[in-house]
Amino acid sequence: MTARTREPTFIELYTPKLVTILRERYRLADLKADMVAGLTVAIVALPLSMAIAIASGVTPDRGLYTAIIGGFIVSALGGSRFQIGGPAGAFIVLVAATVQQHGVDGLILATFLSGLILLAVGFLRLGTFIKYIPYPVTVGFTSGIAVIIFASQLKELLGLTLSGAEPGPFIAKLQALGGAMPTLNVAAAGIAATAIAVIVAVRRFRPHWPAFLIAVAGASVLAWLLALPVETIGTRFGGIPETLPAPHLPTLSMQKLTEVLPAALSFALLGGIESLLSAVVADSMTGRRHRSNAELVAQGAANIGSALFGGICVTGTIARTATNVRAGARGPVAGMLHSLFLLLFMLVAAPLASYIPLSALAGVLAVVAWNMAEKYEFATLLRASRGDAIVLLATFLLVVFRDLTEGILVGFGIGTLLFMHRMARAVEVEAPRPVIELDVPDTTNGNGRKPYDAALASDPDVIVYRISGAFFFGAAATVAAALDRIGEHPRAYVIDFSAVPVIDSTAAATIEGFVRKVSRHGARVYIAGALPAVRRTLLMHGVRPPRVRFRTRLADALAIAHTVGESASDEEPAA
Repeated sequence: MTARTREPTFIELYTPKLVTILRERYRLADLKADMVAGLTVAIVALPLSMAIAIASGVTPDRGLYTAIIGGFIVSALGGSRFQIGGPAGAFIVLVAATVQQHGVDGLILATFLSGLILLAVGFLRLGTFIKYIPYPVTVGFTSGIAVIIFASQLKELLGLTLSGAEPGPFIAKLQALGGAMPTLNVAAAGIAATAIAVIVAVRRFRPHWPAFLIAVAGASVLAWLLALPVETIGTRFGGIPETLPAPHLPTLSMQKLTEVLPAALSFALLGGIESLLSAVVADSMTGRRHRSNAELVAQGAANIGSALFGGICVTGTIARTATNVRAGARGPVAGMLHSLFLLLFMLVAAPLASYIPLSALAGVLAVVAWNMAEKYEFATLLRASRGDAIVLLATFLLVVFRDLTEGILVGFGIGTLLFMHRMARAVEVEAPRPVIELDVPDTTNGNGRKPYDAALASDPDVIVYRISGAFFFGAAATVAAALDRIGEHPRAYVIDFSAVPVIDSTAAATIEGFVRKVSRHGARVYIAGALPAVRRTLLMHGVRPPRVRFRTRLADALAIAHTVGESASDEEPAA
């Protein structure tokens, strides 16, 4: 009988990662590395926070308040070592709609309520259920958001002048912008194109340089020197304040609470999904594991804190979190320092922000939208299976043409129905067997078996993992957690798929992430017994040679895994 895993205590589940790293004897060298990473992320977050705030229909200073207050709390209390919190492009559509319907006060109240909801979700340990959202749904809504963000920036990119307010719906927006094309501002379009070109060039030739900041600073200098007729932060908003505002509670009334509750629920749902996705990305880059419920509690506290200071929605930001990891961060101190560096900028250099052209910030968001679009994943899912393509397109089209929350819910519903359909088709009727099977000789199913070799069973350089049953989005988080608990770094992993009748794209993406992580340690991965349909799905999602070797039988995979110095020519042809 195997020993049962002890249930973690409340303290163990919700202890911030900051406390964890301090217990690990945080050293001066770690602080220096976190300072460099924090400064690097702050340089990226500075123009991005203001651009997202402006695109969301609020003043740029609210984006900075969000990154400073919310980002500090996310890092200080969170369940991820490397998470960077702040305003996110994914919220632009929801925030802008909330501002139009309920005003800035309504937005701040909705942000405050979403923080309370996330606190409840985290403390009720419901964070695990957010992981059950199918992979095609996440790709669909992320790509849909990217399209909407780009469309929302066309007015600033081209310097267009509209006769009235810019419409919210996608088709109406494009019609209004098309009708305003005669008002195109060549100078604004040139500044935007220059900013985009600088970002692309810097990322191509000097990838470690702060492309966003260089582009925005260069565009600001160019517009000032040439006295170009373009709108700037100063001309539209009068600049940004040089200090943080005093914290205060949002205006509360039962009527207002009822009105903004749907928006708050949308903020909480999207914030939970986005922050946990970001934490998973950090895990895949570093080999660490976050605690999802502790992370949601931190996100809730961060949204409450942001609302108290007049900020907007806070969530984990994938691009800034990845930048933090690549910059060499050692722990949450880097995220806390990133917020302090942003505060220092606001205290010292706020007047310079007045010269930033709005078209340059629109160029920054255009690049963000392009990077968000998940083009490769979108194309892969379209080819993977008809069911995945249906879920993907339904989510994408509803997000673009209807509503973000509606797109997620409908995509999840279709994904669940398709899963049940797959399960029904996976049931096979076999020849009847007696309820109590008779004993049979060892030779019945054992002809040609080799003698038992104890050395193979106890070889610490090979770890065998067997997956049984339907491997789909509902089980992907469990399998990922189990694979991550394998703490050793063996020479080879053997994953037995012989008992897996069906697999979906979420599960295949989980295996691909595991393979990518262990490959960094030089380990080989062998997959044994995968059915042809399962194997095709794995190959479609990047689980392919040379990082993975497929074998028909488990015994063959084990024999090769135990062989030192295996050549690359042992691979079977791909299905």
